[in-house]
Amino acid sequence: MEIKQQNSSNAFLILISVFFFWGFVAASNDILIPVFKEKLNLEQWQSQMISFAFYVAYTVGSLIYYFISKATGGDLLNRLGYKNGIALGLTISAVGSLLFYPAAEQASFGLMISGLFIVALGFSLQQTAANPLAITIGDPKKGAQRLSLAGGINNVGTTIGPIIVSFAIFGALKEGAKLDSLSAVKVPYLILGAAFLIVAVLFKFSSLPNQIHYEDAKEDVKDNSNDKSVLSYPQLWMGMIAIFLYVGVEVSTASNLPEYMKVYLNTPTNEIAPYVSLFWASLMIGRWTGAVGAMDVKSGLKNILKWLLPYAAFGIFLSVNAIANHDISIFFAYAGVIVILILADYLSSGNPAKQLLIFSSFGIIALLTGMLTSGMTSVYAFISVGLFCSTLWPCIFTLAIAGLGKKTNEGSGFLIMMIMGGGFVSLLQGYLAGEHLLGIRYSYFVGVACFLYLAYYGWKAKSILAAQGIDYDQKSTAAH
Repeated sequence: MEIKQQNSSNAFLILISVFFFWGFVAASNDILIPVFKEKLNLEQWQSQMISFAFYVAYTVGSLIYYFISKATGGDLLNRLGYKNGIALGLTISAVGSLLFYPAAEQASFGLMISGLFIVALGFSLQQTAANPLAITIGDPKKGAQRLSLAGGINNVGTTIGPIIVSFAIFGALKEGAKLDSLSAVKVPYLILGAAFLIVAVLFKFSSLPNQIHYEDAKEDVKDNSNDKSVLSYPQLWMGMIAIFLYVGVEVSTASNLPEYMKVYLNTPTNEIAPYVSLFWASLMIGRWTGAVGAMDVKSGLKNILKWLLPYAAFGIFLSVNAIANHDISIFFAYAGVIVILILADYLSSGNPAKQLLIFSSFGIIALLTGMLTSGMTSVYAFISVGLFCSTLWPCIFTLAIAGLGKKTNEGSGFLIMMIMGGGFVSLLQGYLAGEHLLGIRYSYFVGVACFLYLAYYGWKAKSILAAQGIDYDQKSTAAH
């Protein structure tokens, strides 16, 4: 269903606020990883339990959602309501944030990852509701591009999250001083918990629709059968694997970057935030670029915005870090890397399958470059993975739920479940990063393997959907 155009813009502005929160917390985890590793003397794989607990919670949340829906004989969100579901998810996340107080006071790693787990449980419910809403409130042909725009807001959170959390933890320290305790960790998360509750109230009384009514999937119309399992759709189960690996390569590349820079560039923990911030800002840069296609403007202006918006996003990164008194001159050269992203976006022509194939191929090149070079060249190469991960989520999500009709909510829940890849893949890379195995540099071959499958899915999905009467080449033409 498409929400009426006059209401869709306002509803979308309200909806994207939760995308900001997801990004803020997820990127801030990359600051917590080296802090807890250093203070609690953890191994690299143990420090990756932060990512593991956070992302596996999405799977647990999705399973809870699935079994409650089955036990009650109907989809949970259809009964609870979409905006009510998001408000409930925000409240659950607020409870998890409160655990950071005792976790920091007791220097308890177990309590801290328990808090993150509960925060992500709430995110799981939010994402199950918010992603289909983002696709349906407006022209469905531009659903992937609206998700890119929402993802761009998500990455405003990922860009400033590491900077704010790092400042909250290290801001009072003199240069060269080390952190004495973990008590500073609790402050930003208590504030975040309060923000969750405030936004939950706003959602409860917002104009967002509580229900979405889908048309039947095309192939269901042809065979007059709605009893088939949602997992019988190849675009969905292959998309589930793709989401697992996409989130995995994105999270593991960022979460292992502090260790790589510590080993090969001797970068201290309290100076890592700008680099983590740039990785996540790279996703914002890419998503702002991809979101241009969703804008209802003339083609000439679109071409201008294709070049203007990514550098505007890069400017936000530079401004935030300048305000935080970080040396930003070392990042100016990254402006040249952004040109590659823009050209790749032109090659994809707004087609989600084609974009998935092209961007995954560039991701492979970026990781290989990082492993085969040294110094800041290798760091920029690893960070640029964020550019090429930037639009993969909306591409995969759009392809995976295409043609599911009334089963879209169920399919969305299965996709959210696979966010656990962020935990498993980062844990695997952290294990392989041990000196007795691949070491931190060559552990990035894990990401190469992930991108290979993603490129394959991009190639394969086109023929799968074409057999069901879904042609994104035609949709792309209409959208532009």
